[in-house]
Amino acid sequence: MTSPVWHPFTQHGLNEPIPRIVRAEGAVLHCADGSSLIDAISSWWVTTHGHCHPRVAAAIATQAATLDQVIFAGYTHDPAEAVARGLVALAPNGLDHVFFSDSGSTAVEVALKMALGYWNVVDPRRVSIVVMEHSYHGDTIGAMSVGERGAFNRAYEPLLFDVVTVPFPMAGREQATLDSLEAACAAKPAAFIVEPLILGAGGMLMYPAWVLREMAAICARHDVLFIADEVMTGWGRTGTLFACEQADVAPDILCVAKGITGGAIPLAATLASGRIFEAHLSTDRAKMFFHSSSYTANPIACAAAAANLSIWAEEDVLGRIAVLSQGISDRLAGLDRVAFTSPRQQGTIAAVDLVTGDHGYLSSVAPALRAFFLERGLLLRPLGNTIYVMPPYCTDAGQLTCIFDAIAEAGMLFAR
Repeated sequence: MTSPVWHPFTQHGLNEPIPRIVRAEGAVLHCADGSSLIDAISSWWVTTHGHCHPRVAAAIATQAATLDQVIFAGYTHDPAEAVARGLVALAPNGLDHVFFSDSGSTAVEVALKMALGYWNVVDPRRVSIVVMEHSYHGDTIGAMSVGERGAFNRAYEPLLFDVVTVPFPMAGREQATLDSLEAACAAKPAAFIVEPLILGAGGMLMYPAWVLREMAAICARHDVLFIADEVMTGWGRTGTLFACEQADVAPDILCVAKGITGGAIPLAATLASGRIFEAHLSTDRAKMFFHSSSYTANPIACAAAAANLSIWAEEDVLGRIAVLSQGISDRLAGLDRVAFTSPRQQGTIAAVDLVTGDHGYLSSVAPALRAFFLERGLLLRPLGNTIYVMPPYCTDAGQLTCIFDAIAEAGMLFAR
């Protein structure tokens, strides 16, 4: 019987196999047919400590039997309060207010609405948003508007608003990016939104911390709100808890999701500085911040996030990340430079570009690579001809070897 399920980012007309996953543990997914897969991309960048982590799973079970859901408009509960306090304590200085949502896309939508709401009070003329070339911030309307225009959103152009774009800071051309941002900020936009250090879906493009620091400084000089989208880069992926730490940057608004619950259950948060919150503070109910969803700060999701925060506080997570990062670095260095170009790494994220005449997200080599890796017991999902890894922090040396041996073999078979 044909499944009625319509899967995301899946072209069902290709009739590619869709494995049925029945169980997961650590870095491994178990399939209905008895096979298993090493989850080399953390199930779309969300799983941090490993699948079905006992502490997170226990917190979910306990909370589900106590308080499953309550409206968050005008009500609160202990898990949300604990997570909010924990986030403020961990985040860069000045981010003192936490607004919960349920995905990275909605965290970005909230950030954009916060920025525009702030300027609506302070200076209504400031309405434009500055973005970086090749960026991706999600699939809701505002998030698509501030992302790269192309295959992801071409069909929805009539819904999207215009933005100002600065070039990606390619190695050796960083100053062009900074000059472009300086000119854009001089025109007094509302905000600049950026993925710190790494552009994810845009091809795992990486740039140095000093560029991030300079971009934040430019925004500060022109009083342009600096929005850091750490949906992917947060929770240790780049080697530090947040990527902004490496540039000593404290954004005006910070978006987090994915690993906030250890990857077990959907939750997101947008952290804002005091001035953003206070611009919306009034005795006039018409001036409140108008955003919510039915499941805002769901207690079960918040309990999972609280357990994740406890793991970070009580265990040497950064130590595990350092070991994993070194293992990735060692194996990345061993890949054939004829088959692969542009090897790059930041923390536990690494990527290479397969040498092929077929580039871009819709490259025909991508489905072939996915099938090849699936046959070798790996969940790897290349971005066109870009092969990347982003494994859970529990991934061991043997599993890393399997991952990179398969990548090396793919280079021999598919490079041209």
